[in-house]
Amino acid sequence: MRRFLNEAGLWLIGIPVFLWTVLPIYHMVLFALSSKDSAFSGRLWPENPTLRNFEIVLRQQHFYLHDFWSQLGSSVLIAAATGFFTLLIATAAAFAISRLRVKGGRWVMNAALFTYFIPAAFLAVPMYKTLGLYGLLNNRWGMIIAMVTLAAPYAIWVLKQASDKLPAELDEAAIMDGATAMQLFRLVYLPLMVPSLVAIGVYAVLLAWNEYLYAFLILSNEKDITLAVALGLFLSADDSPWELLMATGFLYALPPAVIYYVFKRYMVSGLTAGAVKS
Repeated sequence: MRRFLNEAGLWLIGIPVFLWTVLPIYHMVLFALSSKDSAFSGRLWPENPTLRNFEIVLRQQHFYLHDFWSQLGSSVLIAAATGFFTLLIATAAAFAISRLRVKGGRWVMNAALFTYFIPAAFLAVPMYKTLGLYGLLNNRWGMIIAMVTLAAPYAIWVLKQASDKLPAELDEAAIMDGATAMQLFRLVYLPLMVPSLVAIGVYAVLLAWNEYLYAFLILSNEKDITLAVALGLFLSADDSPWELLMATGFLYALPPAVIYYVFKRYMVSGLTAGAVKS
């Protein structure tokens, strides 16, 4: 009886949560497959579903979509570069702190994590001013630097915790065989850290891909803005083309969904590595 009540309780909680999660996606698809006249018809499914909206988006046949491919490319570039440089910095830092025992490394890591006590929105204006002083406003590299700055502290902490779980005997054996620090890093450390590296890379990519506030402040050239910011431009008119907005949003949501499901196994194992000490 108790088992039945527990399962019933889970269903009672799970079904509303599932519907709450799926409903926005359903409405996005509904609008994306509807014509402008039927988008607000109130039907549960379009009477005459059409892929015309996606064709307009991909062919850039609307005022708001003239730079769609350039903006998509900007989003891809910023997200990929953020993932790469976050991994580069975090991997080296975690290796130095955890395996080489660099003096003061733990203090630096804890000080970096302290920045997360301050909401990222509060740091937007100081970041904007700093990038302006170095001439990096309206520059994709400025956006990449901002995103790496936000992602790196957490990435270092996760990789450091995962690195601490690696057996110290492996390092000792490699050193006894004459391995240098670089060989230890390349031949021992990196292969064992693959799950955590993939998880952190995905985290950094998705963080940059979904960022709106910093992209809105830092980038202003219409060809260089990210697609996340470009989607907001659809709402600047009184008669916004909602069907095109939803079609564009659906296309924009596909890459992170694919990335997540491809690397889901690594996301779970990589982000929890080292979370529990033995």
